Order: sequence, then structure tokens, then C-alpha cells
Amino acid sequence: MKTAYVSIGSNLGDRLEYLKKAWHLLQAQEKIQLMQLSSCYETEPLGYTDQGKFINAAFSLQTDYSPHVLLEILQGVESSLGRERTVRWGPRSVDLDILFFANTVLQDRLLTIPHPRLTERAFILVPLAEIAPLLLHPLTGKTIRQHLEEVEGRSGVVRLELKLT
Repeated sequence: MKTAYVSIGSNLGDRLEYLKKAWHLLQAQEKIQLMQLSSCYETEPLGYTDQGKFINAAFSLQTDYSPHVLLEILQGVESSLGRERTVRWGPRSVDLDILFFANTVLQDRLLTIPHPRLTERAFILVPLAEIAPLLLHPLTGKTIRQHLEEVEGRSGVVRLELKLT
């Protein structure tokens, strides 16, 4: 089994409920074993800013699936929870992104691993550093903790007293 790290976020409706539903749908997958789960964090939107705040978290999982099959499963969960891709970086019921997949480095028209913008985004790095601070980025050679120390916007990532499980 290979370990993957995934970010999860929502900024529509009952944000926490969407995240909980996504978590439970992933738990029901036969070849996916959910492992560590970070705390929940509230963050301002990036890119398209005319939208509500996000709740974000990160988790690890183990799977025998390939990265592309995992992507299909994550997108299926998003779809089942009403995710519509209308505005780039726009509002969404749930967003699931593969951050890392074992030591895979991959770039094709469907998927880029490691996630191409994770080192620039505090809302990804803060929860990821909580569960995997010493995880090495295979392209930069730096740990997640090191990337977190270098990223701007850490103060805008506010820990919430909410739980997905």
C-alpha cells in the first residue's frame, strides 16, 4: 500500500457537514484506509476572493490504487456532494486535492503530483505540517515544516475547534 496526502476544503453551505460527508464517503472505499487527520482551519479564499471563507484540513491515506484512480474517486466524492466546476478557484461544496502520492512525481493533462502550488499556500501547509512536518517534498528536498516557515499568510490560517470525525 502507498501513502497519499490529500487536502480537503469547503466554503459553501454547511462547510463542516460537507467535509464530514466526504470523509465518510472515503472511509467506505474498499481499497482506501484513512490514516491521520489534521485539525480544521478557517481561511480566506485565494484567487477569486468574492466568496465565503473556507474550512480546510489535510489527511493521509493508504491505498493500492494508482494516483489516477485515486483522483477519479476523489472527484466522484466531490460530484456526489454537489461540486460544480464553474469558476476557477470559485466557491465549492467540497474540494479534494492530492498533495503527494508516495514518492511519485507526475505531470500529465489530468494530474500533477506533488500538487503544483502547495508550497505557496499556507492553507495547505498549516494542516499538512500538523500531520507530516518531516515529509520531504521530492522536488525541493525541503520538509513541509521548512516550506511552512517560508510561506506568507500563515497568520490567516485560524485553527477551529471542529472535528470531522
